[in-house]
Amino acid sequence: MARLRSLRGAPLALLIRARVAEFLREPEAIFWMLVFPILMSSALAVAFRSQPAEPVLVGVEAGVHAEPRRAALEAAGQVVATVVPREQGRQALRAGKVALVVLATDPPTYWYDPTRPESRLARLEVDQALQRAAGRADAFQPAALEMTERGSRYIDFLVPGLLGMNLMMTGLWAIGFAIVQQRIGKLMKLFAAAPVRRWHLLVTHLGARLVFLAIEVVALLLFACLVLGVPIAGSLAALALVVVVGALSFVGMGLLIAARPRTLEGVSGLTNLAQFPMWIFSGIFFSTERFPDAIQPFIQALPLTALNDALRGVMLEGATLAALAPELAVMAAWGVVSFALALKLFRWQ
Repeated sequence: MARLRSLRGAPLALLIRARVAEFLREPEAIFWMLVFPILMSSALAVAFRSQPAEPVLVGVEAGVHAEPRRAALEAAGQVVATVVPREQGRQALRAGKVALVVLATDPPTYWYDPTRPESRLARLEVDQALQRAAGRADAFQPAALEMTERGSRYIDFLVPGLLGMNLMMTGLWAIGFAIVQQRIGKLMKLFAAAPVRRWHLLVTHLGARLVFLAIEVVALLLFACLVLGVPIAGSLAALALVVVVGALSFVGMGLLIAARPRTLEGVSGLTNLAQFPMWIFSGIFFSTERFPDAIQPFIQALPLTALNDALRGVMLEGATLAALAPELAVMAAWGVVSFALALKLFRWQ
């Protein structure tokens, strides 16, 4: 009788504690929540570390002009040129081993792929070197100012995107799989018969998610700030609110995705369908501005886009909560609507 009164008095606390204990028994989930984002941040930080610009690799077609052109390109200091027969140059260009081939015509012909950024850069470097070797004089010598301060590097742009991606994945996958596994094991039916309100059972997943949220976010941000030197220009309170709203938004989506499926394959397919557009369009690894204007309204309506923009706004630009109101509204709308639909459509057995 005493245990029954205790259950009625604090059902949410007991259910959240049970959900946390259940999660801690899954080492794979802990790996994906804590270890994976740190490993990815480390790998990408090494890949995009600050280092001198690499020389441009080009081929020079063998012929009468080959050696003078190779020497002129080498003298420029930014180009590594190799004399090759035309067929070998074609194969190297197709395989990406060189960015451009200078053909043995007079004047020279630049053979390159205009869709590759390194090829367009190579064309500029090669043309400048050969033009100078032919006697062209620069009208002026420009100065150079390199941007190297914290907040302007690619890793600084990347870490908020990785944090947003991790919040999305754990919100969708952890919630969805846990619920469907409970449904398969008939636990949902037993929970529904317990002396608690049904909405308590769904809110339990939100509460358990908040417990792990602090550990997950703090671990990644500490690593990013202390090891990678990523700044946090805004207030920690604003950052915490953005993280909580974003996480609860994806938990609501996870509950909705798991509302009906009876198999792990079913919930896996729906989860992939939901997260695939956000993987592509929401600016995890590069700016959303790369996509055409026609689809920008769709992109800006995605919850992960709003979360990534808000995280970057706080961390890199010091944005206030008032400035982030549109992003917070998008995330809150997704969370509230998803949770309401999940509560209405949920299958308890």
